[in-house]
Amino acid sequence: MMAIHKILRRSLSAEKRSNEIPKGHLAVYVGESEKKRFVIPLSYLNHPLFQELLCQAEEEFGFNHPMGGLTIPCTEELFIDVTSHLRKA
Repeated sequence: MMAIHKILRRSLSAEKRSNEIPKGHLAVYVGESEKKRFVIPLSYLNHPLFQELLCQAEEEFGFNHPMGGLTIPCTEELFIDVTSHLRKA
């Protein structure tokens, strides 16, 4: 019985770790129909390109985001293009 508790505790803590977001980062959900989770640096929030995406999210969802986190209504490809540009800046 103790072994089962240890295994359960280990698997639950591993699951929790995989869902954790590093300090200074934010999880966002991106996609038009199926949403994919991305973890981005908080510094992106101040960049004008990313702020355009945030405006789109505000127009579409207001403060009611369907995934429970920040949802950005654009294609995954566009999001990757924007974030790769921000990474180089």
